[in-house]
Amino acid sequence: MQLNNNVTEFILLGLTQDPFWKKIVFVIIFFFYLGTLLGNLLIITTIKTSRTLQSPMYFFLFYLSLSDTCFSTSIAPRMIVDAVSKNNTISFRECMIQVFTFHFFGCLDIFILILMAVDRYVAICKPLHYMTIMSHWVCGVLVAVAWMGSCVHSLAQIFLALSLPFCGPNVIDHYFCDLQPLLKLACSDTYVVNLLLVSNSGAICTLSFVMLMFSYAIILHSLRNHSAEGRKKALSTCVSHIIVVILFFGPCIFIYTRPATTFPLDKMIAVFYTLGTPLLNPLIYTLRNTEVKSAMRKLWSKKLISDVKTRMKVPNSSL
Repeated sequence: MQLNNNVTEFILLGLTQDPFWKKIVFVIIFFFYLGTLLGNLLIITTIKTSRTLQSPMYFFLFYLSLSDTCFSTSIAPRMIVDAVSKNNTISFRECMIQVFTFHFFGCLDIFILILMAVDRYVAICKPLHYMTIMSHWVCGVLVAVAWMGSCVHSLAQIFLALSLPFCGPNVIDHYFCDLQPLLKLACSDTYVVNLLLVSNSGAICTLSFVMLMFSYAIILHSLRNHSAEGRKKALSTCVSHIIVVILFFGPCIFIYTRPATTFPLDKMIAVFYTLGTPLLNPLIYTLRNTEVKSAMRKLWSKKLISDVKTRMKVPNSSL
C-alpha cells in the first residue's frame, strides 16, 4: 500500500520549535527516560534474583516493568534526538515501526494490568485455591496470550495506517507517529478509519478500564471478611494497582475515544501516559510494597559485600 503514497518521510514538529524550550525538553525527557530505565530495570533485576518474590503477582510485575521499559524506549530516544537536532524527519518505514512498537507495548501494558487484577482477585477472594488456579504454567500461558493479543492489536493499527493515502503535507504536529496525527495528513475521507480506530484502541482502553475498576470494586468489597492485618496488606496492594490504572487509562481514553479532532493539550497529555506512567510505575510499586523494598535492600547488601570481597582479593592476587 505504501507504493500508492507520494510521501516517503514525515517531519515531526515535537513539543515545541523554540530553541530555548527544546533544550528544556531535552533535559526533562532525558532524565525521565533515565529514571524509567533505572527504576524498571531495578525491579526486573530484583524480581529475577530474589527468592522471596516468586509469587504470580511479582511474575506479572516483572513483565509490566519489561513492557514499560520497551514502551518508553519506543518514544523517548527519538524525542531526545529530535530535541537537539535541526532535521526532525522520520522515514515512512520508521514511522510505521514506531506505530507498531508503541501500540504493541502499550496494549501489553493494558493486558498485564488486567492479569494483575485477576491475580489479586483470586488471591483475596479465593485464597485456598490461589496456588492451584494461578500456577506457574497458567501464568505463563496468560502472559503468552497477552503478547499475542498485543501483536494482533498492533497489526490492526499498522493495517489502518497503511490504508491511508499520503500525497500532500508531511508535517506531523506531534512528537511521535500515531494514527490520530496521521489521519490529519491523509488525502481521503478518514471517517471509516477513525471509526475503526475508536472501535479498536478506544474500545480496548475503555472496556479494560471499566473491567479493572469493577474487579477492584469487588475485591475491596470482599475485604470486609478479612482480618485487620490482611485487610491492610491487601488494601495497600490494590490501591497501588488502582493508582496505576487511573494514571494510565485516563489519558488514553481521552485521546482514543473521540473523533479525529485535536486539542492544544493533546501532546502534553500524551507525554503523561507515554513517559510519565512508565516512570511512576516503579515508584508506586516499590514505595508501597514492603516485600519489594526488602528484596532491593538485600540485593544492594549483596552487591556491597561482593564489592568488598573483590577489593580485598585484589592485593592478594597482586602478591
